[in-house]
Amino acid sequence: MPEQTTDSPVEVSDAPDRSRFEITVDSRPAGFLRYRHLPGVLVFEHTEIHDGFQGRRLAGQLAAGALDAARERGLRIRPVCEYLAGYVQRNPQYAALVDSPSQGA
Repeated sequence: MPEQTTDSPVEVSDAPDRSRFEITVDSRPAGFLRYRHLPGVLVFEHTEIHDGFQGRRLAGQLAAGALDAARERGLRIRPVCEYLAGYVQRNPQYAALVDSPSQGA
């Protein structure tokens, strides 16, 4: 079954008190991307889209929103999460954000 997009309002926002970016659809929680914030680096650890929101390409929208936010803040990223690592590989405009895993952590 092909993935569907959503016509509902989608928003990606940072929830630093929960160490994650969150995605909402029609103001309803649809998923999150958990991170660890190190000096100058966001370590992206896990991406999850909630049941009932699967198949709408929301994980990609969530990843792009989080990566764009990291870029705007001048942060590097470490994609520990398999989904996010694959997303960066498929979207080379984010490759320059990737930090060396040998620094910090």
